Parts: sequence; structure tokens; C-alpha cells
Amino acid sequence: QVKFVESGGGSVQPGGSLTLSCAPSGFNLVNYAIAWFRQSPGKERVGVGCLDLSDGGKKHYSDSAKGRFTISRDGAKNVIYLQMNSLNSEDTGVYYCAAALSPFRPEALMVHEYEYWGQGTQVTVSS
Repeated sequence: QVKFVESGGGSVQPGGSLTLSCAPSGFNLVNYAIAWFRQSPGKERVGVGCLDLSDGGKKHYSDSAKGRFTISRDGAKNVIYLQMNSLNSEDTGVYYCAAALSPFRPEALMVHEYEYWGQGTQVTVSS
């Protein structure tokens, strides 16, 4: 049974940092890309970044995430992290961890390529 355990969301002031965690189980991660998506109120779900384990662990980030967010993995614990720095109000939303089997265009972070999804964790950036 595929399962994701997400954690680490919360409230933070602008300029602050948060680290989200995603612990997937029930499938072999080696053939998958694990990505983080954000859904802000009234907006579509958008990709933030991914770790493509099906392509040697390559990382891809959205333009808004580049230079501020970092995806990493603890292989021993089977946990994927999203370290978020310099947060601003536009980063507010529900963050989802998702998995795609050998995505065709991992750099594009396309929602429809991801078949498994976590329950999401709320991130609020506000003063």
C-alpha cells in the first residue's frame, strides 16, 4: 500500500525558514521522481521541485524556488526533505509530496505525471 507521511508545515514570518519532510512507503523509490507541489488559496497546484531518483537523483526546481529551496534525501531513513529559506507570502499554501514513475519531463513538474500524493501540510508565511 502506497503511503506518504508528510510533516514540518507551520507558520513563519517573511524571511524565515521551514523544512518539510516526506516519508514515502509501499513502492520502490528508485524508479520514481519525488516532487513537492504547492496549492495556494484559489490557485492551481504548482510544482516547487523534484528529486528524480529514476535519473540518478537529478534535481529540478521551479523558477520561484531556485536559490531559496533545496530538496534532499536521507536514504537510510527514506525521507525526502524540502528546505525552504527566504520565505515570502507567495509561498503560503498546502504543500504536497508526490511520486511519478520515470516522468517524461521531470523539469516541467507537471501535476498529471504524478500518480501518488500525500495528504499535504500547510505552510503560512505572514507577519
